[in-house]
Amino acid sequence: MRKAVSGIIASLLLAVTITGCGSQQAAPEKKQEGAAGNPQPAAQQQAPAAAPKKGGKLTLYSPNAAEVNNPIIKEFQDRTGIEVQLISGGTGDLLKRVQAEAANPLGDIFWAGGADSLEAYKKYFEPYKTKEFDNLSPEYVDKNNIWTPFAALPMIIMYNKELVKPGEEPKSWNDLLDPKWKGKIAFADPAKSGSSFTQLVTMLFAFGKDDKGWDYVKKFVKNLDGKVLSGSGLVYKGVAEKEFSLGVTLEEAALRYVDGGAKVGIIYPSEGTSAVPDGMALIKGGKNVEQAKQFIDFLVSKDVQSLIQKEFKRRSVRKDAEVVQGVAQSKDIKLVNYDFDWAANNKDETIKRFGKIVTGQE
Repeated sequence: MRKAVSGIIASLLLAVTITGCGSQQAAPEKKQEGAAGNPQPAAQQQAPAAAPKKGGKLTLYSPNAAEVNNPIIKEFQDRTGIEVQLISGGTGDLLKRVQAEAANPLGDIFWAGGADSLEAYKKYFEPYKTKEFDNLSPEYVDKNNIWTPFAALPMIIMYNKELVKPGEEPKSWNDLLDPKWKGKIAFADPAKSGSSFTQLVTMLFAFGKDDKGWDYVKKFVKNLDGKVLSGSGLVYKGVAEKEFSLGVTLEEAALRYVDGGAKVGIIYPSEGTSAVPDGMALIKGGKNVEQAKQFIDFLVSKDVQSLIQKEFKRRSVRKDAEVVQGVAQSKDIKLVNYDFDWAANNKDETIKRFGKIVTGQE
């Protein structure tokens, strides 16, 4: 369990956990203790002076975990006086909601889906160039400003040290095909999870997005033994709680467990992985455009980006980001040649083909 939360961040956290798909509520006041084995962020960061309050409201769609959303939303509300209504759920479900509401949008901003997933739904978003644009690392920004990056998210293999013997840890994507891991790998449905879609595409690119890549995916699905999870949160929780030996997940999720003392480890696959950013975008036709723009500017501000590095183990997208100790440096992580445009343009087809493989139709 994580060390005690200090007074500064404790004052930022919410009293209730914002629950699953379609739940919605304005941000309350203080933090609730997390469940055992699910480390909560501690705090060491002093917030800068508050900006003048402008008021208003906005509706936010976000697949983020509550422990990330809560303090950031609360601080934004305190600084600006803008009331935030949060609707949470999986990336896929929320994007479909945006699509379904296109004629009469009920949301104002989408925050934290994988940028390749946002790109695939770009016709439902309004371009916006953040005031912080010049401070962002060029490799993470969208040339059309449809979405703004929030954090770079390497994909990794997470393993439970009590279930995986020392020396038997997988070192590569290919090692996940070993029969000894059959039924012991946690992986989320890419139709519901944006991060899982990115992981699937990363595997394809590691082996070739032609038949070789799909041959690998077929063998990988066979080794899942029918266990495809309904959300990305079930992957890292399942590994930490010993339901699965291995899991394909986000680096930041695994790092929070490591930092909290859980007996889990992290592997960067030797064939290479991806570090696609998650992002935020203005929903086209949203009714609270100026408030939504303020929120985007806030998310990429230096203090929020510093917070997500130190407390949530996410990689900042700013040029002036500090080096975080205890985390693998980006230059030391081998990356695949992730074709962002291909991923966005072929999302539906890729997800459908994965589904056919899972159901035995291919």
